[in-house]
Amino acid sequence: MDFLSSFFSICLLVIAGEPHPSLASRTGFFRHKYADVEPPPDGICASSVIVHGYKCQELQVTTKDGYILSLQRIPEGRNEVRDKGSKKQPVIIQHGVLVDGMTWLLNPPEQSLPLILADNGFDVWIANTRGTRYSRRHTSLDPSSPDFWNWSWDELVSYDLPAVFGYVFSQTGQKINYVGHSQGTLIALASFSVGNLVNQLKSAALLSPIAYLSHMNTALGVVAAKSFVGEITTLFGLTEFDPRGLPVNAFVKSLCAYPGVDCYDLLTALTGKNCCLNSSTVDLFLKNEPQPTSTKNMVHLAQTVRHGVLAKFNYERPDYNIMHYGEAFPPLYNLSNIPHDLPLFVSYGGRDALSDVLDVGNLLDALKFHDVDKLSVQFIKDYAHADYIMGVNAKDIVYNDVLAFFKHQFDA
Repeated sequence: MDFLSSFFSICLLVIAGEPHPSLASRTGFFRHKYADVEPPPDGICASSVIVHGYKCQELQVTTKDGYILSLQRIPEGRNEVRDKGSKKQPVIIQHGVLVDGMTWLLNPPEQSLPLILADNGFDVWIANTRGTRYSRRHTSLDPSSPDFWNWSWDELVSYDLPAVFGYVFSQTGQKINYVGHSQGTLIALASFSVGNLVNQLKSAALLSPIAYLSHMNTALGVVAAKSFVGEITTLFGLTEFDPRGLPVNAFVKSLCAYPGVDCYDLLTALTGKNCCLNSSTVDLFLKNEPQPTSTKNMVHLAQTVRHGVLAKFNYERPDYNIMHYGEAFPPLYNLSNIPHDLPLFVSYGGRDALSDVLDVGNLLDALKFHDVDKLSVQFIKDYAHADYIMGVNAKDIVYNDVLAFFKHQFDA
């Protein structure tokens, strides 16, 4: 898969959905009827947690490179009688690219992972990546400045995750459980491989894991591979990649106009055939997502596809790489360096067009020396990418296993 197809497969696919089948025949792909709806002014807690009877705190943490990140804490379950002498296990939940923490809270409480964890005795912390609607502040930069968007997932590894982990650890004094989806698994695996976070980490659950992307294949990716779209590494000079913005919207629409390409159901075309989504949840998704990221981040994800390895951002010119890394090629993230005794839970789906079965196989091969009793693997034949965060049966099929995994670490 060449660079252009890699880039546009990523920028379309990792969104984890433009799943409403009627959008293609309405007002556009990302500028739908909710495009101008403002985010809830009081934040995620007020709009999606407190309204269900849970306690929730809106917090913020500042990274070492100055980004001010939004963080929500759900300290206890809805009907919990708290034993103040007991220490609860903290769980950090990290979303994927082009969405934010709200994506975990679109279903009713009994189907939403953060609230399920809270009801089962965990101290839940929801992270929000830099650039998303509630994490668009910086100590000195403004989002209108190109410098604000000069980052890729390398910086999420180096700054965002350490800032969130450090804050949660300082507040709880407990080692931390982690749940990541999509890019949330990528940055976790990269972090673990270089020794970051592992001293503060108790265990990690990786849903739809993204590490290797060589086998990702979709109809839109094939069209993009055959399309001449010019130099897109800066996307018409834009440093912020906003799926709801007109340049991105226009490009997606042009791809879907190609003969033989059916974009009527974009979710199937982009992420695989999700089995278990509720239409009301999809409508709520469209009201809240997708979220911006940096164009540099999208390019870095595309490089992951093109090169077939997990590496730091490639500046393409050897002299630029030497300037940044001291060598002509960017350093690799070696997943075999992940501590072999780190408890990991990996769940992947048979219909996932993004976290492809063959690519997950490559990930598991990189973990082949992991302690057998520390690696749990779940394969769900009918699941695709969005089922893991919005599936109506995800509690029964996935989340109960995540709970059992975390509780096993507590008892061990």
